[in-house]
Amino acid sequence: MLRPAEYLWFLDTLVCVRVSHREGTDRISVLEHAARRGDSPPLHVHVNEDEVFHILEGEFRFQIGTEQRRGGAGDTVLAPKGVRHTYRVESDGGRWLTVTAHQQFEDFVRAMARSAATRELPPSSGPPTQEAIEALTRMAERFGIEIVGPPLGQQG
Repeated sequence: MLRPAEYLWFLDTLVCVRVSHREGTDRISVLEHAARRGDSPPLHVHVNEDEVFHILEGEFRFQIGTEQRRGGAGDTVLAPKGVRHTYRVESDGGRWLTVTAHQQFEDFVRAMARSAATRELPPSSGPPTQEAIEALTRMAERFGIEIVGPPLGQQG
């Protein structure tokens, strides 16, 4: 199915919805992300879905469970459901695909995002406030994602 690409600003990233869970019967989502150096979501767990990362550009560091590994263009990393994980963009910028089944992750992104004014990264919002962290945590819980720790590089 060919449709126009949809661009969203999700936190400090640019997301392009390549395949929406709404388009097929297996509820698969393929989201393309772009982010700046240092981008790292909080350590989190997906309760209902595996998350597959396929790196298109840049260098990344991943934490999956207690293991850390690095990846670059062409590498694919699986974060199984129920396992703590996060990543950090280690190069000037990064671009990757996330592939998930069901719909919770895509719906979470849509709930937290706004329509992108341009096809460029949004202006940086800087370090999140305590209120922003609490709002993100509450919203993530609604979509089966548990925030369990700080972003990679901010862990004690």
